[in-house]
Amino acid sequence: MTQDMEMNEAQAPSNSAHSVSAPPTLQHLKEIASLIETGAYAKEVRRILRSVRLTIMLRKNLKAATLSAFLNFALAPGSDAHVKLSSYLPMEDEGDMDVDTASSTVQVPATYSLPEIEIYCYLLVLIFLIDQKRYDEAKACSSASITRLKSINRRTVDVLASRIYFYYSYSHELTNSLSEIRGNLLALHRMATLRHDELGQETLLNLLLRNYLHYNFYDQAEKLRSMVLRLEAHSNPQFCRYMFYLGKITTIQLEYTNAKESLLQAARKAPKAARGFRIQCNKWAIIVRLLLGEIPERTVFMQKGMKKALTPYFELTNAVRIGDLELFRSVADKFSTTFSSDRTNNLIVRLRHNVIRTGLRNISISYSRISLPDVAKKLRLDSSNPVADAESIVAKAIRDGAIDATIDHVNGWMISKETGDIYSTNEPQIAFHSRIVFCLNMHNEAVKALRFPPNSHKEKESAEKRRERQQQEQELANHIAEEEDDDF
Repeated sequence: MTQDMEMNEAQAPSNSAHSVSAPPTLQHLKEIASLIETGAYAKEVRRILRSVRLTIMLRKNLKAATLSAFLNFALAPGSDAHVKLSSYLPMEDEGDMDVDTASSTVQVPATYSLPEIEIYCYLLVLIFLIDQKRYDEAKACSSASITRLKSINRRTVDVLASRIYFYYSYSHELTNSLSEIRGNLLALHRMATLRHDELGQETLLNLLLRNYLHYNFYDQAEKLRSMVLRLEAHSNPQFCRYMFYLGKITTIQLEYTNAKESLLQAARKAPKAARGFRIQCNKWAIIVRLLLGEIPERTVFMQKGMKKALTPYFELTNAVRIGDLELFRSVADKFSTTFSSDRTNNLIVRLRHNVIRTGLRNISISYSRISLPDVAKKLRLDSSNPVADAESIVAKAIRDGAIDATIDHVNGWMISKETGDIYSTNEPQIAFHSRIVFCLNMHNEAVKALRFPPNSHKEKESAEKRRERQQQEQELANHIAEEEDDDF
C-alpha cells in the first residue's frame, strides 16, 4: 500500500520490529509513529508533516479498539497522557474485537517517550471523537492537549500543534462555545510568536479571524489583522483561509476591488477536493463582482459539483443583469433562507441600487428620450412618489457617470446622448492592463512557490536514492488532493 511504500525509509532506530500479525490500521499507526520518531531525532519537519498526511488517509478506519492498542504501544502504562486519553475511548465490544487478539499476546511494550508521539496520540483521539460526534468529550480532550502543548517548545511539534489548534477551535465551534476560547487563542498566538512558531502563528491568526467573523465582529477582526505581522505563507490551506477572511472583511468595509482579488485568489489556490470552501469563496466573489457592476461569466456557475449550490446566485445575477427590480425582490424572497445561512443578506440589500442603475442604463441605451413617469414604471419603483424618486435616481446616475444623459426638468424627460466609440476611450487600455497585471502576479506567485531539495547544491544523490525520491514524490502527488481535503 501507499503508506507502506512511503514509510519504508523512515523506520525508527529503536522500533523497527513490529508484529506481522498486527491488523493493517494498527500496523500503519505504528509505522507512522516510527516516522515521527525518526523526524524528531533528525529534526526534519517534513517527516512530521508526512505523518499527518498519512494519518488523514487512515482517518476513516480508526476504531476505539485500534486506538486503545496503539496507546498501549506508544505511551507508558499509567502515564498521565495514557490515563487521560484512554478515558475518552469506549470499552471494546464484540464489534471491535476484529482488532486481532493474537497481536495482543505479542504486544511490544511502550518505548516512546518523545513529546511528538504524545501529541500525536492526543491528535488521533481528538480526530476520532469528532468523527464519532462526541463533541463534548472532544472539547475536553482538545483542552487537555492545549494544556500539554504549552509546556513543549520544539520545532518538530509545530506541525502537530497547528492541527491541535484547528481541532481545538473546531470542537468548540461544534458546541457553540467559540466565544469561550477567544482569550485562549490570543494567548496561544502570543506564545507562538515568542517561540517563533510561524506555522502556529498562521493557523491561530486564521482561527481568531474566524472566531470574530462568526459573531460578526468585523471591526475587531480588521484591527487584529492590521496589527499582526503577516509572515510568508507556510501552508497553502492556511493562506487560502486567510485570503477568504480578508475578502469578507474588505467586502463589509466597501473595499470591493481588494475583496474581489482576495476571494478569487482564495478560490483559485484552494485544492479541488475542498469543494465546500471553494463554493463559499465563489458565492462571496459573485456578490462582490455584482456590487462592482460586473456580471460573472456563466462558466462560474457551471463548475463541477457547484451548480446546485450556486443556483440562487445565478438567478440573482440574472436579475441584476436584466435590471428588473421586481425579479430581484422575488429572488431575494425565494432564497432568503440560503442567503441568511451564507450571511450574504446585507450584501444583497446593497445590490438593489445596482439593479436600479443597470435598468436605468438599459433604458438610456434603448431610448433617446423618455419621460420620467415611464422611467419609474419600467424600473418598477414601489415608493409613494415614484416620479420624484426616478428623477433623483437619474440625476445621481448622471453625476456618477453611470449614464450619459441630461434631464429636461420642464418637460420631465430624460434625454440620452449619442453613444460614442468605446475604442476612442481608455477602457480597452485599462482592460488590457488589468490582464497583464493578473498574468504577472500569477507568474510571481508560481516562482515563489518553487521548492528545491535541501542541500541539493552540496551533495549528489545516487541513482537508487533518486528513483526512491521520485517514487515517493509521485505517490504524494497522487494523494495530495485527498489529503488536503481535511484541511478545509
